[in-house]
Amino acid sequence: MSRPPRHLADLELAERRRAVAELGEREFRADQLSRHYFGRYTDSPADMTDLPATVRSALAGQLLPRLLISEREQTCDNGATRKMLWRLHDGALVESVLMKYPDRVTMCVSSQAGCGMGCPFCATGQAGLTRNLSTAEIVAQVVAGQRALQASNPTGPSNPNSALAHARVSNIVFMGMGEPLANYRNVVAAVRRLTDPVPSGLGISQRSVTVSTVGLVPAIGRLAAEGLSVTLAVSLHAPDDEGRDELVPVNRRWKVAEVLAAAWDYAAVTGRRVSIEYALIKDVNDQPWRADLLGSLLAGHLAHVNLIPLNPTPGSKWTASRPGVQEEFVRRVVAHGVPVTVRDTRGREIDGACGQLAATVTGRSVGPARRVRGAVPAGLGRTARLDTNAPGVTPPPSTVSLPFA
Repeated sequence: MSRPPRHLADLELAERRRAVAELGEREFRADQLSRHYFGRYTDSPADMTDLPATVRSALAGQLLPRLLISEREQTCDNGATRKMLWRLHDGALVESVLMKYPDRVTMCVSSQAGCGMGCPFCATGQAGLTRNLSTAEIVAQVVAGQRALQASNPTGPSNPNSALAHARVSNIVFMGMGEPLANYRNVVAAVRRLTDPVPSGLGISQRSVTVSTVGLVPAIGRLAAEGLSVTLAVSLHAPDDEGRDELVPVNRRWKVAEVLAAAWDYAAVTGRRVSIEYALIKDVNDQPWRADLLGSLLAGHLAHVNLIPLNPTPGSKWTASRPGVQEEFVRRVVAHGVPVTVRDTRGREIDGACGQLAATVTGRSVGPARRVRGAVPAGLGRTARLDTNAPGVTPPPSTVSLPFA
């Protein structure tokens, strides 16, 4: 499997300067290139008028290769939600979603092509894992989102207040395709690139970045030690091991108590409230006793519940809970003093909502052409290889079963 071409966003600023020097140019050219990419969101040599014409194309060709090729864009919510399908250099497909709200713009990014976690209610999980994305491939999704914003908000808008809120991507959620902490090294590097000030990075606040995980306990501990202020989102989906073993196969390796203990440690170290993600599924995890158990497990901790009405995916026999059941579930959790929000089902019409990203072209699901060595499609009994740079992170045992795959 070929590696993505080296890109400026893969490198820290000092490394970019060395790379430029190795190409026979003065080191400050790296800062100029970085300001164009991270400050002006361009990789076109024609835009780089502060560089000598004789070196623009050569430097851009070496350090700003095009990483994402647009395959398709879909919009809904009157244009406020845009799903983008990208083809990578090796043919792998990933999706990202840009969402405009009155006071912010959120970009949902993918960290892997496909996913090896095998959660049976998630379209991405059923596709299996193709490979990890590089740091630059992750960052490029946000830069592309920023370009889309610029195109849709030209100068001199009729509504200046709305234009101000939508001038740039303000929030990043690692909730697209893939398990972020299974691509630990590249995801953390991408977070730094996204949040370091220009020209080192895009200058987005760390407090506006959310990294989700199904519960890779050692990696959560490692993330807590990074000195970052990002929000941790734990995809719990059931408060009991029996239910979570079925919904989140990695629970067979790290049980609910271990996952929550790691989450509370993260909150204690960072001072950041943990988001507990819970996809509410009719007659599967929406029982009153599960709501009470969830509330009791979270009570007194720095956490809130992000309740997600299950979004439909092809071939799934599961559906969202009935409205009355959802309201009762919320009431019971809140009764324990735990705050609950119900996720906005943005993008459902274009399969861009939570759990629906599956990278399809013209209505046909595109399976991975090549898989990471040791990986198998979700549902075949073993989870894909995790990032070996995350100490202590090992795949779940081979007893994983996915009855609803």
